[in-house]
Amino acid sequence: MSSVLAVDLGGTKICSALVNLKGEVIKQDTCLTMPDSGFELVVDRILTSLKSVIPEGEQPAGIGIAVPAYIDQCTDRIVFSPNLQWHDVDLKKKLEDHLGIPVWLDNDANLAALGEHRYGAGKGCNDLLYITVSTGVGGGLILGGKVYRGAFRGAGEFGHMIIDRNGPLCSCKNRGCLEALASGTAIKRDAQKLVNFGQGSRMFSLAGSVEKVDAGIVGQAALGGDPEAQAILSRAGRNLGIAIASVMNLLNPEMFIIGGGVAYGVGHLILNPARDEAYKNTYPPYRKFLKIVPAGLSSDSGILGAAALAWDHLAV
Repeated sequence: MSSVLAVDLGGTKICSALVNLKGEVIKQDTCLTMPDSGFELVVDRILTSLKSVIPEGEQPAGIGIAVPAYIDQCTDRIVFSPNLQWHDVDLKKKLEDHLGIPVWLDNDANLAALGEHRYGAGKGCNDLLYITVSTGVGGGLILGGKVYRGAFRGAGEFGHMIIDRNGPLCSCKNRGCLEALASGTAIKRDAQKLVNFGQGSRMFSLAGSVEKVDAGIVGQAALGGDPEAQAILSRAGRNLGIAIASVMNLLNPEMFIIGGGVAYGVGHLILNPARDEAYKNTYPPYRKFLKIVPAGLSSDSGILGAAALAWDHLAV
């Protein structure tokens, strides 16, 4: 067994890779997910992406897949994925039927946590929470050196902690979830709202139209010194900090690791407000232990966690 396949399946893009036992990416491919096209066409794009990284004449030992979804613990069917718009689909069987090798799935944030624990910022740390701030907000727990999935395989839904019960509607249909207040989607919504009210001129100028104002534009404007864009990111960071404090008070992990596309893009503009708010809201005796760090693997946390999932199953 020289290599495994790994997929990090997101609401925006599909990342596929061939990975060896040391966690080294041998070959990688990225393509758009386009979830609006439906399950079958997304599966076709996953297969095309995977086939592009398989060397001619080689059969990888298995596939690990990170999916932004709740996965049934008994059947491995994807029960619900709001970002992919999937309900009760069997991605595992589809891919096994086409490729003829075993497939293992887990929630994307669980696997990003595993990747950071095995190869990244959390190496040697037995208790941590990995938080991804991207299209949505997710979380993965490592407790006692292992991924903690909970009794019903649903632990770590950090983005669906309710921060403001009167807050905006979330993709899960609840109100005031962290995801509805701190994700790339939330940042985009707040920025477009500002521009529609005749403000946010710098963001509008960079985008060219209201529809093109997104989290990337907000980040670009904020890094360029725009106070309105910085205020949007600061608000997202403070909401993130409130949720971090709640987890710190409940579980007392050694470390919080922040990753995801939005966090990578703007770094300190979200992390510093998050640290300040988390410190203020953490139970005072625990404040000295609070540690919030950026992901060590950048955008590879999920892909390497998916590879680690496959290697762990193959080692059993």
